[in-house]
Amino acid sequence: MTDPDHATTTAALLLLADSRLPAGGHAHSGGVEQAVTTGRVHDVTSLDAFLRGRLSAAGAQAAAVAAYACRLAGHDSADGGDWRRLDDEVSARLPSPAQREVSRAQGRALLRVVGRCWPAPVLSWLGERPHHAVVQGVAVALTGGGTHDAALLVASASVTGPASAALRLLGLDPVDVTRLVANLAPDIDHCAAYGAEASAVDDAALLPAPALPMLDVLAENHARSEVKLFAS
Repeated sequence: MTDPDHATTTAALLLLADSRLPAGGHAHSGGVEQAVTTGRVHDVTSLDAFLRGRLSAAGAQAAAVAAYACRLAGHDSADGGDWRRLDDEVSARLPSPAQREVSRAQGRALLRVVGRCWPAPVLSWLGERPHHAVVQGVAVALTGGGTHDAALLVASASVTGPASAALRLLGLDPVDVTRLVANLAPDIDHCAAYGAEASAVDDAALLPAPALPMLDVLAENHARSEVKLFAS
């Protein structure tokens, strides 16, 4: 027999992972729009390379942050100082001003949803414009999930969002793009395991900072672009 509490947690996690969640995720391409504009991504093969690179850097970093935030949300002793330190450390890991702005914009949108669906005192510590991965981690904690759940949710979103955007931008075969993401499943699982393990530190300053500078370049160029379909 299925544990009712576990079933409730799973349903909530699926809701958080749903692209139809009204948190504005559909408006962001994760850098793939600018990559398409410059010709770096132009077919399924180049999209695959882009997603693998993004998962190994932005995905892994966000997975560790989300897992850490999930664990911190479960500590009754955590206070505003702990959350401000985490916020500072996430900002330090996003050297691109455009990336920081996008992270906070998405974080604010998700915070609104979480506050309405899973209201909790911890949300007041996050401020008005928290980073996206932090809110994702806290949301998972509030639904009863753990650090691995948080890391898996974020790792998966780091590729499914851009994949969906590329599908719309390039008019690719939806089945081919779905197969591509399905083939990334082992890499997503590995990224989640890495994020959960890397989050087991006592200080947010010790969180990993994998980077892919080209993502920052794409973000800055996209922010300056006059014509664009996506916010990032």
